Amino acid sequence: MLFDFGEDEEKAQLARHKLEGWKQAFRLDKKLQVKFDRDENAEAELADAADESEQSDKAKSKARSKSKPSDEAAAKNGHIKLLVRLYFSAYEKLSEQRSLDRILADDLFKSSEPKVVRGTDKDFPDVDKQFEALG
Repeated sequence: MLFDFGEDEEKAQLARHKLEGWKQAFRLDKKLQVKFDRDENAEAELADAADESEQSDKAKSKARSKSKPSDEAAAKNGHIKLLVRLYFSAYEKLSEQRSLDRILADDLFKSSEPKVVRGTDKDFPDVDKQFEALG
């Protein structure tokens, strides 16, 4: 499944947190995997902004400067996509469908233009490569 959150980092993190909660609650350890896909330019800008804020905050303690993100970095989030992989065995089709329905029915995910790509779809190899490349 692909979810496009645009530039809303907070909403993407809430979605990840909700998925992690379901993962624990329904014991989906290896059956549900989540990865973020950010624009490369946005990642570079975030890294540059973080470096600049660290240099300007040298007088402050290290723990405080690392735990608090700068306002510049928050403003330059870039385009964020959340990739979710559901992997169920052939005999777990009902569990797979329930998990899929649960995720797609949630208001947080509805607003993010969900796209479901199944193993039989022609786009599946491309999406799978993208997921694996995110490491």
